[in-house]
Amino acid sequence: MLDREGFRPNVGIILVNGKNKVFWGKRIREHSWQFPQGGIQHGESPEQAMYRELHEEIGLRQEHVKILGRTRDWLRYEVPKQWIRREWRNTYRGQKQIWFMLRLAGRDSDVSLRASDHPEFDAWRWSDYWVPLDAVIEFKRGVYQQALIELSRFAFRHPADRQPKWVAQHAQPQEDLAADSSG
Repeated sequence: MLDREGFRPNVGIILVNGKNKVFWGKRIREHSWQFPQGGIQHGESPEQAMYRELHEEIGLRQEHVKILGRTRDWLRYEVPKQWIRREWRNTYRGQKQIWFMLRLAGRDSDVSLRASDHPEFDAWRWSDYWVPLDAVIEFKRGVYQQALIELSRFAFRHPADRQPKWVAQHAQPQEDLAADSSG
């Protein structure tokens, strides 16, 4: 299901523990790491999709987490052409995502990477909040930055902790990103 502009509706999940470390999953049989994410099915709300993906990808259920917040608007990234399946190249451009920040209310042992018949991750770890910006694949970096910055207020009480200086120096306003991707 694509929107008129060729973006697939999707949810992204930033799961934090009690120390504000983020869940970071290693994609199965790859050397890349990312946050859990997945498509929104027809008739599903973003929140319903988030809970479904949370269980499918990392085995957690609603009772294992608390929603701290979500992004106000869709965040978009374009997938480079060489990463797009041939049959989708004329219609698919990328993902548009609503991001949720969740706090783990359960235990680390509640995480199961084998909750689904088609696992997404084969390893995971807790990482410092801003580490994903340096580690995620390049074409997702802008969306990760936007989501982490916007949702940081739910993880950190003190404004000084919400945004390291180097993030502020590299931040690009949402309006600029929208203009960049349309032209």
